[in-house]
Amino acid sequence: MNITAPEMTISDRRAAILSRIDASTKGRANEAAVTLVAVSKVQPDARLKAMLSAGQTVFGENRVQEAVAHWGESFAAERARLTLHLIGPLQTNKAQEAVDFFDVIETLDREKLAKFIAKAAQASGKCPQLFVQVNTGEEPQKAGVMPADVDAFIKSARDVYDLPVTGLMCIPPADQAPSPHFIMLSQMAARNGLKDLSMGMSADFETACALGATHVRVGSALFGARA
Repeated sequence: MNITAPEMTISDRRAAILSRIDASTKGRANEAAVTLVAVSKVQPDARLKAMLSAGQTVFGENRVQEAVAHWGESFAAERARLTLHLIGPLQTNKAQEAVDFFDVIETLDREKLAKFIAKAAQASGKCPQLFVQVNTGEEPQKAGVMPADVDAFIKSARDVYDLPVTGLMCIPPADQAPSPHFIMLSQMAARNGLKDLSMGMSADFETACALGATHVRVGSALFGARA
């Protein structure tokens, strides 16, 4: 099925992607369900409304302010039943707002940010689930903890800042096969006792599912081409 066909509705695309996720997890060692995170950045309200009507309740946003505009204003009435992931870089001056608004922050990537999130969590009396973003390709232009530093960073986040790190996230280099990066991330998670793996996007979510992903972040394949 061609999920990019323009005649397909958002509901059709979602059903097709969920079916492909289910097929991709058959036979893998970890048979836990995979959460589809609908990447809703820059999507117009009409598409978000259609996705909500299709039954989607987990969304990923790149920016704090855009997330607030979507889910704290346009669809504020839906917020209580949704799970919101921050999947874009987080500036320290937005840490408090992010801690207050999101259920999951997937982009913990430096000690300074860990310190600010810990302070924000103390002020709020709660903390989102946290994933450490790993720069598996060691790309200088990309955020994320370098692979050699991951174990020490996770230990520091837990022991020094008492943060609820539950998983890892990566974005493989665009010009490389994703499989080695997904395998690397899975191995890092296993040796640190982490249960969540956010890996895989529109072009490679099936590969990620086969290799142990617990969360896949899908945007264009789910919503269709951006207007």
